[in-house]
Amino acid sequence: MSLKTRLLGLMAGLMIIASIASWLAYRQLSENIIERWGQQVAEIQVRYDSARLLQSLEREIGLAKQMADSSTLIKWASNPEDEALKTAAIREMESFRSNFRDNSYFVALRDSRRYYYNNAADEFAGKQYRYTLDPDKPDDAWFFQLIEEGRDFHLNVNPDTELGVTKLWIDVLMRDENDRIVGMVGTGLDLDAFLQDIVDIGQEGITTLFVDYNGAIQLYRDRNYIDFASIIKPEGQKSTVDLLFDEAEDKQKVLGMLQILKNRGGAAGAVESSFVTVDGRKHLAGVAFLPAIGWFEITLLDLQALIPRSFLWPLVAVFLVSLAVTLVVFHLIIRTRILKPIISLEHAVEKMRGGDFALPDLNKPDNEIGRLAGHFETMADSVGHSTRQLERKVEQRTEELNRLARVDALTGLMNRRGLDEALAAEIERAQRQSSGFGLIWMDIDHFKAINDELGHQAGDDILCRVALWLRAGLRPYDQPGRWGGDEFVVVLSPCDPDTLSQIANRIRATIERDSERTGAPVTVSIGGYFCQPGDDMDTILHQADQALYDVKQRGRNGVLITDGSSRAVSPA
Repeated sequence: MSLKTRLLGLMAGLMIIASIASWLAYRQLSENIIERWGQQVAEIQVRYDSARLLQSLEREIGLAKQMADSSTLIKWASNPEDEALKTAAIREMESFRSNFRDNSYFVALRDSRRYYYNNAADEFAGKQYRYTLDPDKPDDAWFFQLIEEGRDFHLNVNPDTELGVTKLWIDVLMRDENDRIVGMVGTGLDLDAFLQDIVDIGQEGITTLFVDYNGAIQLYRDRNYIDFASIIKPEGQKSTVDLLFDEAEDKQKVLGMLQILKNRGGAAGAVESSFVTVDGRKHLAGVAFLPAIGWFEITLLDLQALIPRSFLWPLVAVFLVSLAVTLVVFHLIIRTRILKPIISLEHAVEKMRGGDFALPDLNKPDNEIGRLAGHFETMADSVGHSTRQLERKVEQRTEELNRLARVDALTGLMNRRGLDEALAAEIERAQRQSSGFGLIWMDIDHFKAINDELGHQAGDDILCRVALWLRAGLRPYDQPGRWGGDEFVVVLSPCDPDTLSQIANRIRATIERDSERTGAPVTVSIGGYFCQPGDDMDTILHQADQALYDVKQRGRNGVLITDGSSRAVSPA
């Protein structure tokens, strides 16, 4: 056998061995890349889906908790038969309705068991009382179960047969000053619209679902799997997440990941992932716990759909062509066109995994790996942009919630919370500087009669106009606000007793004069108190309220100013 033949045979054998080795290495390497990339994408997708859900719920939950803290509703819930309290409470409930995303609310009272509800169409205006909760009815068991457990906040996917609606309900317990549960308030989000916006968003190869703390399915694109009214069902009868998997091993994997996250105490940001089989295809399951709502978010990634193996098959041709030239060229090509780009991409993946989206310039040869790196850069840029956008939206939502929490939605003035903060700051300043300030408490005369005769819409219009006239009679730096109902409070600083009297009389005269021009005359009664350093909030409010009460007793449409020791009356 000639040396040439031997060399050719040796070369052929080396090429075959190298080809086989290269093919095996390619399969293992591509599988590792896909799996590692999939794990990174799973974590990112889980956090992204979790952020989208929380973004949709945080504002609604905050408003529901604010509603549960309403002193008007708490007083009524403690005395449900008091008609005056009921009227004020319904007005309070309706003020919250316009702020909820679904423009609906519910209030359920513990003592009377009455259930009140109104929707976006204002269908039940004047007849918000819908039905009485019955502890013996399965459909009403959720209310009594939540009361018994004392769970302050709960999300509940449930059809209300009495109202004929199926919603994602936000339930918040209402407690009085003695921490006794007196009722429950909240709102609901249309289930079909919520599923379409949050869960069934049409991303190929990505399936998202949410389960409660016990693994019962709460949100899923197939409604047949949703476990409605989970709270009242005994264990063993719930539609849990393991129903989605055929293999016992996969069921244990998913339930095990839920348990691991539970054992961590609900650490925010923690993500568990594992490979499972769904409908005969390999999926990567990512799981995260959302402590804000007590749910788990599960994302199933079909890696074959997201990055099919055929995408990398042309690399085999690159290997064979390289081997056909020479083993040296083969080594050079492997090193320059395969290993370096993969190492560069791996470093980029590690940076992205650590949350750093400012990736270095990737080594992108003119081949499939280069295009993969380009796609990865595009994906990283998109994910980074989405993350920044989400952060901005969360910040904007937070700012908006802070603003809404301190501004009266109807008049644009400060609400009671804003006034409390302004008054507390002024008390502190007065104590620090040893100077007084003024407080005005104003009430629209016969406002209930106006509402009864002209309707609530006309009453709201009058409240808005009074707010405008009130601003017109004040100095730019005075702080007006709506205390509640038809009551307004103004903090005046700097101020002295004469200035307090002048401004109070000017406000009363301005409102009386300007309202006559509109054809709907309105008068107001004003009580004022000149606050001394050392006065606490209860003293200040009591003095101003007592002055307002004295004005009403003397016939209304007047002004009474007091400094605690003397009173100056300015009748109309």
